[in-house]
Amino acid sequence: MAFGRRNRRPTLLGTAARTAVIAGTATAASNAVNAKAAGQQATAQQAQMMPVPEAAPAPLAAPAAAPVDDLLSKLERLAALHSSGALTDAEFTAVKASIIG
Repeated sequence: MAFGRRNRRPTLLGTAARTAVIAGTATAASNAVNAKAAGQQATAQQAQMMPVPEAAPAPLAAPAAAPVDDLLSKLERLAALHSSGALTDAEFTAVKASIIG
């Protein structure tokens, strides 16, 4: 008679080991799929949060005219001070020359 098992049925220990290997493989595959999906979701959220670069607005004509308006408003205030008597003719002429020059 031969030593060992007579029939070819798996033992309880062999069945448990095989089940553990199959379950471990399934868990590892599931975790890999979940990690990949989470990474893709995080990338999509970051893409949504990033601001879209917009084209620079065309320069308007108003800022170019602002120094002229500023100069004009200064001269108008200066003339109002002169007409109210707060500035003498000499002071008015000196300040006007400094503003214009």
